[in-house]
Amino acid sequence: MYDYDVVFIGSGHACWHAALMLRKAGKRVAFVEEDTVAGTCTNFGCNAKILLDTPFDYVDGLQRFQGMGIDQVPSVNWAELMTYKKKVVNPMHKVLEGMFAQAGMPVYHAHGSLVDAHTVQAGEERITAGYIVLGTGEHPRKLSIPGAELVHDSRDFLDLDQFPRRVAFIGAGIISMEFASIAAQMGVETTIIQHDDQVLRMYPQKYVSRVIAKMESQGVTFLMNHNVAEVRKSGDSVEVLFADGTSLVTDYVLGATGRQPNVDGLGLEQLGIKFSERGIEVDDHMRTTVPNVYASGDCVLKRIPKLTPTATFESNYIATQILGLSTAPIQYPVIPNLVFTLPRISQVGVSLDEAQRHPELWRTETVEYGKRLLFEAKNEADAEFTFVFSKETGLLAGAAFYGEDAGVWADLATLVINQKLTGLALSQMVFTFPTESQGMLSLLIPLLPLQ
Repeated sequence: MYDYDVVFIGSGHACWHAALMLRKAGKRVAFVEEDTVAGTCTNFGCNAKILLDTPFDYVDGLQRFQGMGIDQVPSVNWAELMTYKKKVVNPMHKVLEGMFAQAGMPVYHAHGSLVDAHTVQAGEERITAGYIVLGTGEHPRKLSIPGAELVHDSRDFLDLDQFPRRVAFIGAGIISMEFASIAAQMGVETTIIQHDDQVLRMYPQKYVSRVIAKMESQGVTFLMNHNVAEVRKSGDSVEVLFADGTSLVTDYVLGATGRQPNVDGLGLEQLGIKFSERGIEVDDHMRTTVPNVYASGDCVLKRIPKLTPTATFESNYIATQILGLSTAPIQYPVIPNLVFTLPRISQVGVSLDEAQRHPELWRTETVEYGKRLLFEAKNEADAEFTFVFSKETGLLAGAAFYGEDAGVWADLATLVINQKLTGLALSQMVFTFPTESQGMLSLLIPLLPLQ
């Protein structure tokens, strides 16, 4: 008799959704968590980011109406906003742990590692389970340079009490571009350092270039093809030294050069579970090379986007497998993703790059939403959609969006793609008017086949 039916190493979205489903089905469940309960997204990532980002999004929107009834755009008091963030977000882990306790799911506050296929070492205790789920997430990649200890990460930034006068971001990916958008609105001296010439490489470059142009107009400096060789203190400031002998003096350096799966110290080698620095290998049922040990979320080696909704999807899938509700291999729907720059960029399904590489398969249609429906577009004249349609069926297969409401549009496009909706099907639905969602759909429907 095992101590539990299922033990989760980790307690974030990759774990707790499955745990709740299993518990509702009467299974005995426990978590082993060495960091803060509920994981990065809840405590040090998505939740904190969107809370801090939202006032800047409003300010950005008000700036578009200057001279049209808005005379003075307010500024954001970062210190007060951070106090509010700590009040709202910081207790969330206690709320989640309370929910776990109420559901009868204990948390072992310790480092978890595998002893064998059914045993987990949780600090000084050993607990056994019929199944084990690894949902250990990722951590920021550290630069291997002198002075790396002076470089902060996203977790530090999202807990920053006072905003620096000068800030430099190493890397030009999602984290840097999102945080730099905030820094630009704060009016501080902002620099983005990138080792090559790629910014947000996974997003449509025609929209990325617009974001870059806007940020440059706000005073953001992009240092492309610059390799950081060292970071060192320089009085009360920080100096970033580059491989070409030049340097930059700033007050705060944030490293955002990627994230790495938390796979060390889990005992994977002992059980022969295959993994690398890119993550844990799983089959099409999310099983590791040990059949009763699953892995979920960002610690998994996979091609699909490592996002919170993806981790949640995998978590729920694993629960159905353990409960015997399904024996089918995992099949991902199209997955939308969104970067919270100002404005936003989102995409879903077949990418614009893929469509351009294979024009025999796909056709693209660009719709200048802001110019056509400015009254609905919140005076965002350059808001735009690009749709990708299958040449075989005419149905929507992908989309990219640029604008404040890019997340809403991507979610609607996801529904249209997954459900294979035709123009006729959409035309028989009624949506609120005039809204950003109705505006997008009204421009999409004529481009779809009737049936």
